[in-house]
Parts: sequence; C-alpha cells; structure tokens
Amino acid sequence: MNEREIERLGEDVPLLEGIRSTRAIRRLRPDPVPKALVRKVCEAGTYAPSGGNRQPWIFVAVTEPERRAWIAERYKTAFHAYVDPLFERAEREPDFPAPALRNMKAAVHLADHLHEAPVHLFVAGWRHRGEAQTQALYPAIQNILLACRAVGLGASLTTAHLRHASEIDAYIGLSERTPSCALLPIGWPAGRYGRPPRASVDEKLHFERYSA
Repeated sequence: MNEREIERLGEDVPLLEGIRSTRAIRRLRPDPVPKALVRKVCEAGTYAPSGGNRQPWIFVAVTEPERRAWIAERYKTAFHAYVDPLFERAEREPDFPAPALRNMKAAVHLADHLHEAPVHLFVAGWRHRGEAQTQALYPAIQNILLACRAVGLGASLTTAHLRHASEIDAYIGLSERTPSCALLPIGWPAGRYGRPPRASVDEKLHFERYSA
C-alpha cells in the first residue's frame, strides 16, 4: 500500500454509516499496519474538540514485537484478575446475559492474544491544573475508532492496562504529568464490521423529562 492509496483510503465512507457500523473489533490479524495509516487515524483524533483548544492529546503507537509482548504480559494478568470472577458468576447464574458472555469471551481472546495485535495505541494527555483532560481525550478516541472503521482497520477501546498504569506509562515514556487513559489495540480485523444489535432509540430518548 503506497502513500497515495493510504491518503485516499476511507475518504468515501459516509459519516452516519460509519457511525452505525463501527463496533469493537477484538480479533485481529498479526499482519503489520503501515505507519502512515496509523498516522492517518491519529490525525482524525486531533480534530476532536477540546476546552480552550488546548489539544492535550498524546498518541504513543507501540509496534515493536518485544515491547508489545512486555505490555501484553501485564495486560493479560490485569484483565484476567478482573474477568475471571465474572466467568465464575456466569457459571453459577443460568440467566447470566448471553450477549455479555459473548463480549467477555471476545475480550478474553484479545487479552490472550494482545501481543499479536500489530499496534498498541496509547492515548494520553497533559494534565491541566492537576487534572487529566479526559473530557477531550475520549472524543479523540472516538474519532480514531471511526477512522479505523473507515480505512478497514479493527480496533477497540480498553482501560485494563491502568492496573499497571505507572509501570506501563513509564515504559512508553509517559509521566505523571502525561498519564495514559486508554489503550486501543489496532490491526487488520479477523472478522468484519457490521451494525451491532441496539435497542431502538425510542426506548432511550426522552423529551423534556425522563419517564421510566
């Protein structure tokens, strides 16, 4: 894939269709992703709004296999500490929601194969007056996820690495002044995008006042 092809990739995906068909892709192929394509999806992140136009975001893309393996080892430990009790609960409760169980299994697959994901994209931000600028970082993250959808990359948002935040942040050059808030494993999807199941907006939208 040359620079001209990357420049044009995803530019014709309709915005609302991209929004409707963007879903968490946790099964990724190990094939490398061109750095120019990583740059393109991160550029989409820079168009997110931020208070005072501070643009506090920092993107750290980890692609070297040894470094990804180091991160994946810690991520896997942290994630299983969180999810294993949920699987035990699912075994005890026959009415445990099936969609939740499917998502848990996909998330476990990601945790067990994170070292194979060709890009570990960390999103971090400068603190302002001692506070992390997450209100700006999450719109940037959503822009990146939408851009990944547009160019055909798979991606998902996870924060499980935060159990080892100080260690991992230091490993990738971040500090207490620039903490990470999210990890986006990115790669070519083993599956495909599609519209996820959603309840009707009419069940969620209320005018003037919420009524149960």
